[in-house]
Amino acid sequence: MDKIPLEVTDGESPIRFRDCFSVRYIQSAATLCRLAYAIEQDYLAGRRTADMQLRHEAFTLHAVLSSVSFLESTINELHADATDEEFVAAEEQHAVLLRTIGREWHNPKNFDRAPMITKYQTILAIAGRPGFEDGDQAFANVRILTELRNHLLHYTREWVVVRGRRDPDREPESTSDHFEKVLDRKFATNPLAGKNVPFFPDRCLGHGCAEWAILNSVILTDEFFRRLGMQAPYEGIRDELATR
Repeated sequence: MDKIPLEVTDGESPIRFRDCFSVRYIQSAATLCRLAYAIEQDYLAGRRTADMQLRHEAFTLHAVLSSVSFLESTINELHADATDEEFVAAEEQHAVLLRTIGREWHNPKNFDRAPMITKYQTILAIAGRPGFEDGDQAFANVRILTELRNHLLHYTREWVVVRGRRDPDREPESTSDHFEKVLDRKFATNPLAGKNVPFFPDRCLGHGCAEWAILNSVILTDEFFRRLGMQAPYEGIRDELATR
C-alpha cells in the first residue's frame, strides 16, 4: 500500500489513480522537523541570521500540523479503500479484512463525523482486534497532539499571565497553562524562545515538539497496522522519516 495504484485498460482509456496523501504528510512533517533541528543547532552554535526565528516557527508549526494530517489521512484512506473495494492485498486475509471493514462501516457520513481517534478504535473493533487502552503512552500523546493541533487551527486570543502565579479564583486556566501541564517534560523546549515568555506557543513549538509529534504518530499507526496484520502504507519510505 506504499505505492499509488494505477489502472490502465487500453491505449485510449484515461489513467486512473488513487493518491496517498498520508505519505506526503508524514514526509513533509519529517522534512520540516529536520530543518527546524538544523536551525536550532545553528542558533546554539552562534550562527544566527535575521530570518532564523521566522523560518524556525514555520517549520515547527507545520511539522506539528502535518503530523495530525498524516494520522487523519491514514485512517481516511484505509476506510476509503475498504468501502470502495479499491485495494490490492498481498494476501487474501487482507482482502477479507478490508471487505469486512467496508461492509461494517459503509456509511460515509457516519464515518466523517466520527473523531479521528474513534475511527482507529472502531476499525480495530470491526476487525476483531484489541483497541488502544487509555494508558497506552503513544495513544495518550496522540490525544494531546490532536488537542494541540485543534487549538492551532481554531485559535482564539486570550490573556496569559507571564510573571507571577495565576490566581485561580480570578483568572481561568489559559491555554499556555494547560499545555504546559500536559506536555511537561515530554520533549525539549524551544532554545530560540526568549526569557520570561509563556510555555505556549513560544517555548512549546520547537524541534522537540515537532519530533514528539512525528514519533508518536508513527508509533500509533505502526501499532494499528500491526494489530490489523497489514503493512503500513509508508513502509517503503521509512528511511525518509528521520527527525534530525
